[in-house]
Amino acid sequence: MSLSQQVASNLPFLRRYARALTGSQATGDAFVRATLEAALADDELKQSLEGGRLPLYRAFNKMWSSAYLEVEEDRGSVGEHESGAQERLSAITPLNRQALLLTTLEDFTTAQAGQIMDLEPSEVESLVSEAIEEIDKEQSTSVLIIEDEPLISMQLEDLVTSIGHEICGTAATRTQAQEVVSQKKPGLVLADIQLADGSSGLDAVDDILAIDTVPVIFITAYPERLLTGDRPEPTYLVTKPFQEQTVRAAISQALFFGSSRPLD
Repeated sequence: MSLSQQVASNLPFLRRYARALTGSQATGDAFVRATLEAALADDELKQSLEGGRLPLYRAFNKMWSSAYLEVEEDRGSVGEHESGAQERLSAITPLNRQALLLTTLEDFTTAQAGQIMDLEPSEVESLVSEAIEEIDKEQSTSVLIIEDEPLISMQLEDLVTSIGHEICGTAATRTQAQEVVSQKKPGLVLADIQLADGSSGLDAVDDILAIDTVPVIFITAYPERLLTGDRPEPTYLVTKPFQEQTVRAAISQALFFGSSRPLD
């Protein structure tokens, strides 16, 4: 496999990480692009990318860390949601977020995350613990689960309630989701893409977002279908089969960014 093919195969997942880290698709993609441009201009950096996914993330992290404050200060070209996300990013230690995302959303080991961040595994573990403590301070909210597989829906219900949130409803189709939202607006949505009657979780979410801004986490077996750059993409995307810690972290992050206020 050529270097370009190798990088291309890892690019969708790097873009997912970049969006979750920055809270913005546009900003995340800008940093990914800057990383690739730096590699093109530096033969040594480009050659290092032949090592696969880990050195690619390492190169990105160095780029992001060196320009973090500049992104925080550039508010003029972003929308209300992205601006709010960036404000909240300034309130949590960047290293904590990097460690949490690398070991949960991206499923690196603590040793691998340490290589990416130039830290010892024990330091990564401490950062992850600190990050979880910071983001778990968020208020509880009401969660709508859009999922057509009963066992997965039950698993998500148990997980959501175990961390202090309530379930406002579950739906296996777009129509059922509409019925739930007509009665009670959720503060967070967990959504699959392919639903029981052939309807789309993307359309169900669009229905909800047409009413109000609500944080959404997509949980799917086919994340690459949403990471094409052809349309606005979700910041929070969890791959099936998922680890409960990954979903828990995504929920905390989505509420931390405050796309909508939690319900009383």
